[in-house]
Amino acid sequence: MGWAEQAHALTFRFAVPGSTRTPGGWQVQWHGCGVMGILNVTPDSFSNGGEHFRLTEAVAAARAMRDAGAVMIDVGGESTRPGAVPVSAAEELDRILPVIRALAEENVLISVDTMKAEVADAALWAGAHLINDVTALRDPAMRQVCADAGAPAALMHMQGEPRTMQQRPEYGDVVGEVRAFLQERAAEVLAAGVPSVLLDPGLGFGKTLEHNLSLLRATAELSDLGHPLLVGASRKRMIDRLAGVPVAAERDPGSLALHLHAARQGAALVRVHAAAAHVQALRVQAALDQVAPN
Repeated sequence: MGWAEQAHALTFRFAVPGSTRTPGGWQVQWHGCGVMGILNVTPDSFSNGGEHFRLTEAVAAARAMRDAGAVMIDVGGESTRPGAVPVSAAEELDRILPVIRALAEENVLISVDTMKAEVADAALWAGAHLINDVTALRDPAMRQVCADAGAPAALMHMQGEPRTMQQRPEYGDVVGEVRAFLQERAAEVLAAGVPSVLLDPGLGFGKTLEHNLSLLRATAELSDLGHPLLVGASRKRMIDRLAGVPVAAERDPGSLALHLHAARQGAALVRVHAAAAHVQALRVQAALDQVAPN
């Protein structure tokens, strides 16, 4: 079976857009590599700061990504770029709750990118469906929030924390260490009652260029952990290092190249800014790689 025919699923304990009722809960299923569209509602996002900061613009952008074929939209109210300064839970909620409430009426599967249990809880009550936590639910309160709500979680590997993670990242075996971390986190989170997980190797989060490239080359190995693999290389600085593109918003061609590689190696989702372009490219690549019937 080729990558484009590979089935992936997330399980929820409540009905969500696009889900099917199963004995184990409501499932969202897709084949091949799907797209998670990024919707940053922050004034300081590294690649599109302020672009979707207003409610009407945010909803229109999410609707466009959904209509283009994105599986889900990831709403973020706090930047996690290198050197980012934390914001309070109150400020983060002021940014994301109006967007979540509006998107809940748009038949959009909503992920929320947050590290705070208070924010995750309020976001789920407001109509979000999935929590994307760069700290991989290491906070017991985050695990409890997701378990109580019956919401899946995306678990990301990060060495350090956003303010300092890119200062001196070091690994003995980056692939082995990230793989072991994701296995351990998935086991603990599922044991806590969270219904299902996505696993994210955390490109650019406490990694050098060579660490990132090693992880991308090992996508097939990381995709074989029993849970859908989420890869997010969109507009990241590694593209500047590889191709000399200092302006983040101009890195979509490099993002496409990295994400097509990840898809062909088994990634279940790619987290992207240019959702329509990625959906189109993935469909064309899937047609090219389609396994011919015997």
